[in-house]
This record gives sequence, structure tokens and C-alpha cells, in this order.
Amino acid sequence: MTFSFKSNALALMLSTALALPAMAENLTIRMSTPASDTDQRTIALAEVFAPAVADFATYQPHYNSSLIAQGSELEAIASGDIEMSIASAQELAQYFPQFSIFTAGYVHQNADHQLAVFNDPLMDAFKETVETELSVKLLSVMYLGRRQLNLRQCPDELKVSTPADLDGVNLRMPGSDSWQFLGRALGANPTPMAFTEVYTALQTGSVDGQDNPLPTVVDAKFYEVTCQIALTSHLVDLNYIAFSKEAWDKLSTDQQAQLQKAADDAATSARNAQLKKEEELVSFLREKGLEIYEPDVAAFRKAVQSAYLDSDFTKSWPEGVLEKINALGE
Repeated sequence: MTFSFKSNALALMLSTALALPAMAENLTIRMSTPASDTDQRTIALAEVFAPAVADFATYQPHYNSSLIAQGSELEAIASGDIEMSIASAQELAQYFPQFSIFTAGYVHQNADHQLAVFNDPLMDAFKETVETELSVKLLSVMYLGRRQLNLRQCPDELKVSTPADLDGVNLRMPGSDSWQFLGRALGANPTPMAFTEVYTALQTGSVDGQDNPLPTVVDAKFYEVTCQIALTSHLVDLNYIAFSKEAWDKLSTDQQAQLQKAADDAATSARNAQLKKEEELVSFLREKGLEIYEPDVAAFRKAVQSAYLDSDFTKSWPEGVLEKINALGE
């Protein structure tokens, strides 16, 4: 009788354990990124995300592509070599062309609009596709900054109000077809050029201007060879916090909720820090003598979106999604 009782008890314990969700024991989260450890995104992950999941996970960041080559992070998550990365819409578009909508000019209007789009049901199909086909969960969206126009001419020579004012302006843009298209849509004459050549080209007048977020303008000291910045905000750039579906499934429901909140809180922290930095840099650049102003952004948005809609770039965009995105910004 005693043996039977113990056997039955053991069987009950085993059946109960099997019925419970799998619990991760000190999950190791290897995070690979090409960004440095001083980047606003990586700082937020280290200072906000990591402590928030420390009771069940060990966060191991790897910076400057020291673990996984840049551009290979999503494959590495899918193959189980890492658990986490900071992925761009451009990277995702290489696997899923519909993500190219998030790389186009004036799709996102600002940081708040970007967040609203990510959290809207319109994103569900995008997220589900990545999760189903690549085993990667997109947990949250991280704000990278707004690209602006930085010109040699001063406003008394060239005041930019609408795309028509950029007619004939040689604007350095990255060399890919999508970047060159955006330059033309803005009304300029886009000029492909290596980033390392831009300072000298602005100094000598080989180009009339360049486009980049304000931190890049400061880091590259373009303010030394330019006179104005038109705050067109023509591209509100982003990254997604990408996480392994396999690792996610090892967590309990409570742990999943805790990790999701940690990712959201880290994204919020990084977003606020980047917005503050952009605001501070406007003051810094004005102190350096640059004139900074906002043109007719609505006119630019209308012209650029019309150019995209008349092009082949929109063939992969799901029908009606652009209209839903625009409505969230109204």
C-alpha cells in the first residue's frame, strides 16, 4: 500500500509538472548590434532593459558587430546563434518587401506617430509574418531621428519652403536607388557620394547640401561648411527590438509580460533621450551661426508621397496601409 501510494503521488507530481508552462532558468540573451555602447539605443537596453529582466535572464550585449556581422543579425536569431538585435526596416524589407513602406519618405511624421503606427492593429500582419516565417518577434520600435536638409547657401540666397525651391540644388544622398529616388522626390538633384567625401564637397561647392539627422551634422562638423538647415523631417528613421521566438516560448506568461514591458520601457527611454538630444543640437547649431527653420512640411509630404505612389516602389505595399498610417497622424 505504501509503495502504491508513493507511485501514485510521483505520477501525480509528474503529470502536474508536465501540465505547467516551461520555465526558463536564467535565459541568456545575446544581443548583437553594429551600434556602439554609447548609442542612445544600446544605453537604454543596458540601463533599462537588462535590470528589468535580471531575475530570469542574463543580458549579454555585443557592440560594433563584434559577434555577428552587420546585416546578418536576423538570420542569426532565426538560427539560434543570438537571441536579440536592433533591426532596421531596411533589413526586414530584404526578407519581406512590404516593410519597404517604413523606409519611404514622409510615412512617419514624428516620433509619436511612429510609435502609434507600431502599436496599431495595421502592424499585426507585418509582425505575424516576421514571427511565422523568420521566428523573430518585433517587440518595440526605437526612434532613430529625423533627417533634415543641410545647405551651403544662406536663406537670403535660397529659402526652402516647398520642393520647387530645391530645383537645381545638388543634394548629396546615399547612393542606393531608394535614396536617390527620395532626393528627386524632394525636388533636388540627388548626387551619390561616399560619406567621407561630403565635408570637402560642401567646402568646395561640389555639392550644395546634404541630408542627415542633426547628430550626424554635428559629429561630422558639417556646420563648419554650411549655412542653414531646413527642418523637412523627410525621413523619421527607426529600429525594431527584435527577439527570438524560440527564446520567447521558453518563458512563462508572466516572464513574457515582464520582458515585453522591459523592451517598451527601454524604447521609451531611448526615444526621449534622442528627442532631447535633437532639441539641444538645434540650440548648438544656432550658436554656431546656422539658420534653422521649418519649411512647408505639408507641401513636401504631399509631393513625396505622390512621387512614391506613381512609382514601382509601392508595388509591395499592402493595399490601404498608407492611408491608415496617414490617418494616425491627423
